[in-house]
Amino acid sequence: MSTELLPGVKQFDLTGRVAIITGGSKGLGLAMAAGLASAGANVMLVNRNADEGAQAARQLNEDYGTQALSFPADITSQPHTEAMAQAAMDAFGRIDILINSAGINIRGPIDELTPADFGKVMDVNVTGTWLCCRAVTPIMKQQNSGRIINLASTLGLVGLANRTPYTASKGAVVQMTRALALELAPFNINVNAICPGPFLTEMNLPIADTEEGKKFVVGATALGRWGHMREIQGAAIFLASDAASYLVGSMLTVDGGWTAR
Repeated sequence: MSTELLPGVKQFDLTGRVAIITGGSKGLGLAMAAGLASAGANVMLVNRNADEGAQAARQLNEDYGTQALSFPADITSQPHTEAMAQAAMDAFGRIDILINSAGINIRGPIDELTPADFGKVMDVNVTGTWLCCRAVTPIMKQQNSGRIINLASTLGLVGLANRTPYTASKGAVVQMTRALALELAPFNINVNAICPGPFLTEMNLPIADTEEGKKFVVGATALGRWGHMREIQGAAIFLASDAASYLVGSMLTVDGGWTAR
């Protein structure tokens, strides 16, 4: 057998790796943190609510036996994101994986939204993602290794009415991912994005039972349903692992076939 096939190597094994997951105390962030922990990674959950984060970390410890910590932070603050990276280094001595999952959505027709609404979404989804990437980059460069996984969206690839702030922000994350992938590839840092489709997260609960949710979200998927939280885990484990060593600047859609139409 060719040595290129690395017999005996478990490419999806994350044992001993250290991951920071923003928005990690609930929703897709927590699901991805659990997925990484199930593959052996130690994780740091970053979110605004300290109690919520601590509770989620305790549950991950109980469920998977790897080390899970929480760190309260506002990702739109440069001092907070730098403190986040330092806290991970103090606790684990390295940072192998960053998943930028924190995000918000404010829906509505453009003439009913305010500039403040637009700015808030861009601040969290774009500036927050950029600041977190910036905070871990020097560490990963020094290690000459790393994985950065940004949470974009299918709405960063296709349009949907009454979503101008969110689609603009996720389109920006797509382009940020591509540019940063080219910038960091020489340092053995792989930057990619996951583009989730309709998952029934807390963010999407307001439209779950509406006509819009049924027709333009669930009805637009090939599978005809919302995504289950566990169905985001495989993509996160893959992109964080050695199995994705040749993926750089990719947008991995996990959308039940929404963008296939």
